[in-house]
Amino acid sequence: MQVIYNISIKAYGLALKLASGFNDKAKLWVKGRKDWEQKIASKISKTDKVLWVHCSSLGEFEQGRPVIESLKEKYPHHKIAVSFFSPSGYEIRKNYPGADVIFYLPLDTKENAEKLIKVLHPDLLVLVKYEYWFNLITALNQKNIPTIVVSAIFRDSQNFFKKDGRNWFAQKLNLINHFFIQNQKSKVLLDSIGISQSTLAGDTRFDRVKQLVHQNNQLDFMDHFKGDLKLIVVGSSWPKDEELFLSLINQKLKDDWKIVFAPHNLHDKEIESFIAKLNVNVAKFSDLDSTSSEDLKQAKVFILNTIGILSKVYAYADITYIGGGFGAGIHNTLEAVTYGNPVVFGPKYKKFQEAVDLMEVGGGFTITNQQEFDLIMDQLISDDNFRKKAGQVAGDFVQKSPNATAMIMEYISTLIK
Repeated sequence: MQVIYNISIKAYGLALKLASGFNDKAKLWVKGRKDWEQKIASKISKTDKVLWVHCSSLGEFEQGRPVIESLKEKYPHHKIAVSFFSPSGYEIRKNYPGADVIFYLPLDTKENAEKLIKVLHPDLLVLVKYEYWFNLITALNQKNIPTIVVSAIFRDSQNFFKKDGRNWFAQKLNLINHFFIQNQKSKVLLDSIGISQSTLAGDTRFDRVKQLVHQNNQLDFMDHFKGDLKLIVVGSSWPKDEELFLSLINQKLKDDWKIVFAPHNLHDKEIESFIAKLNVNVAKFSDLDSTSSEDLKQAKVFILNTIGILSKVYAYADITYIGGGFGAGIHNTLEAVTYGNPVVFGPKYKKFQEAVDLMEVGGGFTITNQQEFDLIMDQLISDDNFRKKAGQVAGDFVQKSPNATAMIMEYISTLIK
């Protein structure tokens, strides 16, 4: 199996190099890994003490961020290294001030793993949620460098749990020192393959989003746009999500309600195509310099065609809708519900434990078609008691969650001297 794994890794790298000629994301993946040793060596000296956190992409970075910031605070004499696998994480967070070096994780060959450990010489690796690179894990284990996983979650369909539970994948997984897992099912699965070094800690993202309600969320343009009315915020929307809202906006939306859309893709052509389907006044973030406060007041829909402030806009919401549920999977629900708002999302949510749990407690609602969307939105808009109760449940779900970061940091203190 080791031979097959190594061949597949090299084949994957070759495929990305070939794709880089015509695919922008693949081009960033390949270009970002050029001269990776020199890039790290320019920031990390041989005498530095290093704590390393690896994130697959942007979502995992947000999960790892509370741990990164706690490491920086508790171990000020260590340098913090953060690695990414995906360009969608690295390109957005490559200037994150909380890390001393940020780099693309090189392809997981045996040679690269050994070179990486030599140049980075970490005291610890924290893997966020998943991405188990087996040559790297093996090399760290051989050097007696501890590896822990935070916000881990497992499914019984994964290779670790196939055959008799002692397959090659499971054996590699057992090289990890400790797992901080999100749910009880994951603990049972690990136990089934003889891995007992796990703690049920929940999701570290809860620790971060809890803090959002205490930050300054005031936005002048939102004050003018919303006024004293009620608001639906649609986060990370895709065209399929936006289509669901057309009849609501054009035919049914009551005078005391408005809507903000934060599109996942900020392509002007897609945004203008959507706006053309609306028969109400629309304002855009990109036009704020030429938009008066009166124009904002008159607008029924606001297009948030920018990044970085959606978490503040959620503070103005009365109802939230999270996009992506008709595609690869829903986006982040926790930033929305931490403010005490009910959340609606599409059918592809089951890989996201927080969405499953929100539905169980009554703070989240899933829809699969236009009819289901119309029914739940009508109920949330028309029934103040129902909406406020669901919002209270959703907010409590976040605010009363365990402090996973504190549990993780307590364990790390036993490893770092």
